[in-house]
Amino acid sequence: MLAGTALALLLLSACGTGTGGGPGAGAGSPDLPVAGTSWTIAAATADGVRSVAPSGAEVAFEADGRARGNSGCNHFGASVAVRGDTLTVTQEEVTEMGCDADRLRFETALLKAFSGELRGRQSGTSLVLASADGRRAVELTAEADAPLVGTAWTVDGLLDGGAEGTATSLPAGSEGRAKLTFGKDGRLAGSLGCNRVTAPARISGRTITLGAIATTRMICTGPQMDLETALYERLDGPLTYRLDHRTLTVTDADGQGFTARAS
Repeated sequence: MLAGTALALLLLSACGTGTGGGPGAGAGSPDLPVAGTSWTIAAATADGVRSVAPSGAEVAFEADGRARGNSGCNHFGASVAVRGDTLTVTQEEVTEMGCDADRLRFETALLKAFSGELRGRQSGTSLVLASADGRRAVELTAEADAPLVGTAWTVDGLLDGGAEGTATSLPAGSEGRAKLTFGKDGRLAGSLGCNRVTAPARISGRTITLGAIATTRMICTGPQMDLETALYERLDGPLTYRLDHRTLTVTDADGQGFTARAS
């Protein structure tokens, strides 16, 4: 996965050497070099209707012919074959977390738009993938990966058990409440949904070890407190983290954890 916009644009302007299948722009045309690039999703057009993406919508094209992303609600995966300037996208999987109606509407539009044959057109920092008739399109913007340290992370999902953790949605009404930052001063600070929290945070490789967690003493009820309780339990013991462009996944040895997006 690339670290910055400049390198993404360099790849897009270079002559590709991929061997993906599917119809393209014609014999001898270089393949669109999207492998290894990451993008923020700006908008999606389905059946001729354009919808602006919510925060957190993104997609990354991997070197093995896969695309993985987040609709702003659920995570999705697809296979991508490239020939010339045309991508043939086959949707294969999507998680089933609950979200508000606006995010679900966008997700429906995105999954319909990001499928089948799409021709790529790049301009500046933008890449548009559109069907031949223009009734399906996905608008992408190149954006640098978010570093773990110094980024404001907004928790957007919980993970419960298993090697990778099973994704579950946040308690309804608590969305956007929990925000965490790993500071350059070696401390974790933020909110778990209700109370402010701070703790020493030692980062080594892909492991985060937290010291004693200090919190304020506000009393909250309902979904905010439910989220805080769930997150507090997930910040116990050595934690493993994974960065995916602008998505952070944190888990313990039992697969308990959370996902967060860069604010």
